[in-house]
Amino acid sequence: MRRSLTIALLASLAYAAAMPSVAANAAVTPIKVIQQWKLGGAGGWDYLSFDARRRHLFVSRGDRVLVVDVDGGKVIGTIPNTNGVHGVAIADDLHRGFTSNGKSHSVTMFDLDTLKTLATITGTGQKPDAILYDNASHHVFTFNGKSGTASVIDPAKKAVIATIVLPGKPEFAASGDNGHVFVNIEDKSELADIDSATYKVLHVWPLAPCESPSGLAMDRAHQRLFSVCDNRVMTVLDAHDGHRVATVPIGDGPDAVTFDEGTGTVYSSNGESGTLTVVHEDDPDHYTVVANVPTQISARTQALDPQKHRIYLSSAQVAAGKEANGHPKYVPGSFAILTVGEP
Repeated sequence: MRRSLTIALLASLAYAAAMPSVAANAAVTPIKVIQQWKLGGAGGWDYLSFDARRRHLFVSRGDRVLVVDVDGGKVIGTIPNTNGVHGVAIADDLHRGFTSNGKSHSVTMFDLDTLKTLATITGTGQKPDAILYDNASHHVFTFNGKSGTASVIDPAKKAVIATIVLPGKPEFAASGDNGHVFVNIEDKSELADIDSATYKVLHVWPLAPCESPSGLAMDRAHQRLFSVCDNRVMTVLDAHDGHRVATVPIGDGPDAVTFDEGTGTVYSSNGESGTLTVVHEDDPDHYTVVANVPTQISARTQALDPQKHRIYLSSAQVAAGKEANGHPKYVPGSFAILTVGEP
């Protein structure tokens, strides 16, 4: 997942102000930032994942994963030794979780109930980034940014059992839970459709006018794929044949997107704008921007709570200047989780 942010506050605010406001025909309740959990600590961050059954939020923090009880609003555990962790996949039927450890080219398997580490699975491609559990195949897929591949893991064997060559650099991925796994190809502005049983790339579809797609989410009931892109658009594809059904304006610097099946709402978290674009699915081919909720510059990754219809966002206060690698500087100890929902 990309980490670079261009700090352009005035331009971002002007852009957000110009975006469409609440649409009269969209059944979406106005939302805002309703709470902030100040977690502090050192380390960067990447994906957020939510375990709806146990009400646990998994927060990646560089070399560890924090586990937050969202109803209690406190950290209740840590998954350690996850060097360069990017994401967490949840396999509810197995009572297992899996982390993608980008710097050690490995996956940590842990127990969702006890949070204890059960195994370290080596042999993925270089820099495993996005990670998901596919319910159809009961396998874990890592998407390896530096290798341009996907690794397939059999949790029962605790081993990589296949490698899939992708047409470019993978970013976010989504499972249709029907034998298809989808992944954005960032450097080609494409989306790949993978057969999760044969481990073959079935189709590669263009995402134009999207540029540099990052976040990916899916409406499985209507077979719609939502890719958020660097040029302030979200492209909606039909998962059956890959044709584009809509292009929707979003904020600047998106890096994640979620879909709430209960409300028919798509959320794009825009780190450079410091906004959360709220999009209503009027029907599978028509979408309306109903709000651009102010959040915080840097709040680019998110997870959905489908029960309370809330969004959790990782964020930190941006400091002046940049790091030697060009990444933004953040105020020490300012890392927090923002909760967006109904007042």
